[in-house]
Amino acid sequence: MAEIIQRDGSWAFDGTTVRITPGLHRSVPLFRQTYGEIAVPLEAVAGIVYEPERRRGRLRMRLREGADPLLQATGGRLPEAADPYRLAVDVDRSGVAEYVAEEIRHALLLDQIPKEPTRAYLLPGPPVPVSVRSSDGTVSFDGTHVRIDWADTSDRVKRATGPRIIAVGDLVQVEWLPNSGYEDGFLRFVTRETVFSKLPAEKDPYALDLWGSVRRDLLTALVATAVTARLPHPSSQVEAGNAEVAVPPRVPARGDHHDVLLRRLRELGELHRDGVLTDEEFTSTKAVILRGF
Repeated sequence: MAEIIQRDGSWAFDGTTVRITPGLHRSVPLFRQTYGEIAVPLEAVAGIVYEPERRRGRLRMRLREGADPLLQATGGRLPEAADPYRLAVDVDRSGVAEYVAEEIRHALLLDQIPKEPTRAYLLPGPPVPVSVRSSDGTVSFDGTHVRIDWADTSDRVKRATGPRIIAVGDLVQVEWLPNSGYEDGFLRFVTRETVFSKLPAEKDPYALDLWGSVRRDLLTALVATAVTARLPHPSSQVEAGNAEVAVPPRVPARGDHHDVLLRRLRELGELHRDGVLTDEEFTSTKAVILRGF
């Protein structure tokens, strides 16, 4: 057993699995503590390195592409402190960190673990059901359906349409960008009907606009990861030929694109006729929808 315990957490390697446990110190981001322990099978690991520095070094683990739904959902956009595959190491424990890294590298060599992308997720992602309250509303996922309940601060058009419920089978992909504190982020659920829509997150009824607490909004990555783990693996989105070419799954034809536009405008008109939207809100929202399409 090779193990290192630090303030930020601990890494333990038993020859087949790297068990990553977040620390309980207040400096550990809420996202890491909420995501919890991660068991990384050796076959998911592409490499590991210890980076020494004057005060605190870092252990960094690199996973094979396509092995982890968390990395697929977040696309490398997690803040460094929230990255579970990074561990800050005190300088007096650098020897232990180097030993752990060497043990994992030795096992990768002995087991001849390939570095090529995987054809299936090797990690399960967070358990479901999972629910997160963000600045734009509460998003929940039970394994089969996503539900968005809008907050009082959400755009009036979003609140007027009521809760949004989306079946996993209707989803093409999940797009996630964290709120940096300087720029808004978003969590967008792209369906077969909305794949061509480019509405801004604050107006999109299939997206959460992340503009509030960076610490809490980061938790939306839990939902993004849980949903991503249940969508077709990226390796399934290829065409046969001389080279594998990624293609968007289940993309609707342009005729369907036109139908979606008409349906969105019809729903907007009904809200206007029912008095839910003022003339000004109807005009501005209609303009946004037309620009998006």
